[in-house]
Amino acid sequence: MSSQTISYSMHVSISPTREEMGIAAGKCGERLLMQALEQKDVVRVIMGSAPSQNEVLGYLRTSRKIDWSRVEVFHMDEYIGITPDNPVSFSSYLDRTIIGHVPVKAFHRIVIPRDNPEESCRRYAEMLREKPIDVVFLGVGENGHIAFNDPIMADLKDPETVKIVELDDVCRMQQVHDGAFATLDDVPKTAVTVTVPALLSADHLVCTVPSGRKNMACRRLLLGSIDVECPATAMRLHPDCNLFLDSDSGAGIPEMTGVRTRL
Repeated sequence: MSSQTISYSMHVSISPTREEMGIAAGKCGERLLMQALEQKDVVRVIMGSAPSQNEVLGYLRTSRKIDWSRVEVFHMDEYIGITPDNPVSFSSYLDRTIIGHVPVKAFHRIVIPRDNPEESCRRYAEMLREKPIDVVFLGVGENGHIAFNDPIMADLKDPETVKIVELDDVCRMQQVHDGAFATLDDVPKTAVTVTVPALLSADHLVCTVPSGRKNMACRRLLLGSIDVECPATAMRLHPDCNLFLDSDSGAGIPEMTGVRTRL
């Protein structure tokens, strides 16, 4: 472990309620999208697909300031063998929460058949690499994952853009906590994910993390060493990461801007 002091730009906002957290994150995302739309004809975003994103995406879909007809949307992970029309699929989640409500330019779904997942990963990675990603809307898992980069599979310097992963039991149990599946045995064991470096290649990150179940992950994110034991810690090295917590996930954590940490 290095003793080097590393500086990073992470803006941490802690709201009294989950609803206020979502509004604060939504306003930040709205501002970033509007800024990008002023500079580009088409803006590209990656959106997380979990209940933690309900409030921020709920705010964005009601915005009257964003020209969605110039926004391309990607999502960041998907179960292998789950079809897009399945209610538990992550593309289906985005359909329900935002895509079905705003006229986006395009929604690029991850479709991963069981018979050839490698080829599907390759094609999706090519689409992501065609042009820079402007904004990523994401959360943090109970085990500190971002997207499906669980500690057992994460690589903070991953050369891949999209890869096949095995999900650890903490991650799979979170899907039960989120209400997507009735039991742990129902949760798929394999998925594909956009990798940590690919997520962090975006110009801006808007990370929204409610729930007391994620308080320890948030503490580790902000105060622990930057390593794969908590993949979300990699966000501390991003030049513009905006972290939004509620009073439960942010319990005992000070609000911070431009924090420095010793590793």
